[in-house]
Amino acid sequence: MAYRRKASKYRGRLLITGALAGLANGFFGAGGGLFLVPLLAGWAGLEERRAFATSVAIILPLSAVSVLVYLRRGEIAVLQNLPYLIGGAAGGVIAGRVFQRVNMLWLRRIFGVLILYGGVRALLLL
Repeated sequence: MAYRRKASKYRGRLLITGALAGLANGFFGAGGGLFLVPLLAGWAGLEERRAFATSVAIILPLSAVSVLVYLRRGEIAVLQNLPYLIGGAAGGVIAGRVFQRVNMLWLRRIFGVLILYGGVRALLLL
């Protein structure tokens, strides 16, 4: 119940956060979590563990929309990428089961390292 009141209080912030995640996902094919986790936890007032879980839940429909757009353009070879889809689904199931056991400090650190890795890699590949 308290979560619903808080979500209602931050509705505008949640809409902006979702829009930023959708833009990142649409432009870069991923990266919505980069916006979602910090903004949901800090700006929209969600508890950190709930922000991580919510980010994962939001990425699925965002990714589905992006897939449909790219499929219409003929830019995705689904059968060729099937191993990645199967591996990604398996990784998601494993992470979902382990998530509650991971200390929030370590979750933040791992997330930070992934963001740094992606940022450094993007800068060096330009």
